[in-house]
Amino acid sequence: MQNELVKKSIKNIDFNCDLAQSFGIYKNSSESRLLDYVSSVNISCGFHAGDPLTIKEALLNAKEKNVVVGAHIGYDDIQGFGYRRMDLAPDELEALVMYQVGAIMTFAKAYNMEIEHVRPHGAMYRQAAEDIEVSRTIAKGIKKCSKWLVYYGATGDKLAQVGEEENIQVAHEVHLEKIYDTEGNINFTARDLENTQISIQRLKELLQNSQVTNSEGGKTVVRADSIHFSNKLSNAKELIMQAREIVEPLPYNYMNAQKSGWVE
Repeated sequence: MQNELVKKSIKNIDFNCDLAQSFGIYKNSSESRLLDYVSSVNISCGFHAGDPLTIKEALLNAKEKNVVVGAHIGYDDIQGFGYRRMDLAPDELEALVMYQVGAIMTFAKAYNMEIEHVRPHGAMYRQAAEDIEVSRTIAKGIKKCSKWLVYYGATGDKLAQVGEEENIQVAHEVHLEKIYDTEGNINFTARDLENTQISIQRLKELLQNSQVTNSEGGKTVVRADSIHFSNKLSNAKELIMQAREIVEPLPYNYMNAQKSGWVE
């Protein structure tokens, strides 16, 4: 399926980041620094991070900034912040997804808000990118909460296949700091780049021809609906500010509305 992709320019793309990445005494005081520059956010659901008050504040901050809100689901691993792999039975994983998405949906409705997407975190994100059955189970859990929710995941053939087979909208996510192999998959063992100049050049190449630099030094065509900006990077704010000078981000559903002719 990867070989069927062709180079094309990208006119519109979503900028995305995480919120509510705190829990109790563990505070992330820097996460809101990206909020002024993104078009969508993922709000932790209380498993890998996020306590009730933190979630409430994140929702209200997102509402004030008028950005699209999604659920940031993860494994119940507070001490490891969701980066510890868990091999769950499909019914347990599906229930885990539904529990978290349902909680955020209800919380959002209390403030006259709707969540529009779901994005896995940490170990769950990696497992979904590497194991299509994990990704399929996540998609099924999302669909049971609402058939209108968009499933955000690492760009690639597995996400595309799950989207098609499970009849769920998917948003292919690209990271400017990650290392990709020749098939367009993330090398999760490689160290992230924290060089703003290189990342901005990658953004330009992505927008110009849908390509990312691969680990062999060549270029690989990928699907790209959203760019995830991580607060963990030392150059996160500098990077996203420069990225905004190149392209004005648009939420994924807004781009779909444009394609359908509902908006111009």
